[in-house]
Amino acid sequence: MLYLYFVLLIGSVFLLIAGIIEQRRHYAALHTIPSRVLVNGIRGKSSITRLCAGALRGGDLVTVAKTTGTAARFIHPDATEEPVYRKFGIANVVEQIGIVRRAATYRPDALVIECMAVMPALQEVNQSKLIRSTIGVLCNVREDHLAEMGPTLNDVARSLCRSMPEDGICVTAEKERFHILQEEADARNCKLIYADPDTVTDEELRGFSWFTFKENVAIALVVADLLGVGREVALQGMYDAPPDPGVLSVEKYVAPDGKRLAFANVFAANDPESTLMNINQLLDLGAIRRPLNVVINCRPDRVERNGQMGEIIPDLKPDNVFVIGHPAKSAIDAIPADWRDRAVDLGGERRSADEFMPTLLGRMSDGSSLVAIGNIHGQGEELLEYLAELPADESEPEVAAGDAVAAAPHQPQRLDPYASYPTAYEERYQASQTQEIPVITIPAPAQAPQHYAEVPQQYPGNQQYAEAQQYAEAQQYGQAHGAGQAEVSAWFRTARPAAQSYGEDPFGRPTDDDGGGHPPRA
Repeated sequence: MLYLYFVLLIGSVFLLIAGIIEQRRHYAALHTIPSRVLVNGIRGKSSITRLCAGALRGGDLVTVAKTTGTAARFIHPDATEEPVYRKFGIANVVEQIGIVRRAATYRPDALVIECMAVMPALQEVNQSKLIRSTIGVLCNVREDHLAEMGPTLNDVARSLCRSMPEDGICVTAEKERFHILQEEADARNCKLIYADPDTVTDEELRGFSWFTFKENVAIALVVADLLGVGREVALQGMYDAPPDPGVLSVEKYVAPDGKRLAFANVFAANDPESTLMNINQLLDLGAIRRPLNVVINCRPDRVERNGQMGEIIPDLKPDNVFVIGHPAKSAIDAIPADWRDRAVDLGGERRSADEFMPTLLGRMSDGSSLVAIGNIHGQGEELLEYLAELPADESEPEVAAGDAVAAAPHQPQRLDPYASYPTAYEERYQASQTQEIPVITIPAPAQAPQHYAEVPQQYPGNQQYAEAQQYAEAQQYGQAHGAGQAEVSAWFRTARPAAQSYGEDPFGRPTDDDGGGHPPRA
């Protein structure tokens, strides 16, 4: 028995020594990389990682990058890339150690790496132990992974903040919950910088050969500026960067029966807000058109997300809703009753695309559009493989004579995918929500700052911005509860500082509301 205790003691000491050596080797590899950018958020992390890496390459910085999205990739300094090998196909945050060690062999100026942790504790470990970023990116806060980081969006915001670097810099394009991010940044002595999407012009966005968002480009430009890369060369580097495999795309095919269809792969935007934004953007730009058909791919480990995709069907107003994957019931039951008769259950995890695609294509009319939402894995991948084998539709879109004038703005001869981008999809999405959050226009400074980090007070998050946002939402809440303008103004001047809890009505009326429609308190 004493022998077994001795073996256990020797084994424990050996593992401890091995762990200390491994940690020292990892920290030594980190110290050879002067600038480390950790990209976190809910949507768009992979695209932002590629944009940041491209911008830094444009400034002649030796840059290594690694994405974790639809298809994990290791991106070399010359922009070539290769898949990240995972034993048994299982992702684990420990793989970041190998990525850092491999990146260090290039002696790079910068490493841009996507955060692959979901659990809040692992996000903190990913930052404090594995990456130790000098610049953090927190792109946005959306309704996803609520079971791990929720249950509210404010909780999600605070969970994501665990990846902020202490005594470092964090860049964000999140506006609605900027005040929460600012609180968390102050607690970590981290300088929070707002990347204003309005600083990116439509002309600059047209330089991309693939769909992206102004928020993503603005973040990459701020990161490039912090590392001394000029705007023009940074943009050119982003234009030359290869897009992510899961990037928003539209392809045109000819079905076996001769029908033409436009297919939009929106699998990568797998939360309801991003899904609506992407689809409405494509509709506004004319990249897809009605009649619109939606296919929802379900996964047994994403039942909540399946239901979220079903709930947004009334906002999309499709002719048909095809449900594939398993369990299909989780998405169909979430579709409001008025729209459920349009749902077609093609589910069953063992059904191949050759079985369900003929039924799907048979219910679609010629020239209609098909949008894929939900999760890509499983039958979603089979759907993509089936469509990839169809011949491409190279014919010009037909426009009826009577509709020529009306269709012209939406179907120009040369598609300008960003002509109406700044407000079109955002206004359409805001109007569809039960509680509309007003978009506050922040006046630009009279003169552009020399450096983003030098004038954080010019960006939202200060007291004036918070009060302006509260007053706008107080007006909205007052209108919904029959309060006049004078009553709203009087409450804002006198009663607002004392009204701290969400359980009370701001105008003195009793309520059992959970606070979702109340103006946020400072």
